Amino acid sequence: MNDKTIPLKKDDPAKKGGTDRKDRLAEQLRANLQKRKAQSRSRRTGDADQRPDGLAASKEMQKD
Repeated sequence: MNDKTIPLKKDDPAKKGGTDRKDRLAEQLRANLQKRKAQSRSRRTGDADQRPDGLAASKEMQKD
């Protein structure tokens, strides 16, 4: 083995929390995009939106 090997860095808790935040924000962005696409499609076809409204809808999106 070579003496000049680079030791592996251990995960820093602060950095790990940042990736969790990025994952959560990415999921919210995808959900928002899907909602907007469905809204756009319904406007084109003239059908009503099939998405739930109000507080119940916001609780469904949060997955902790």
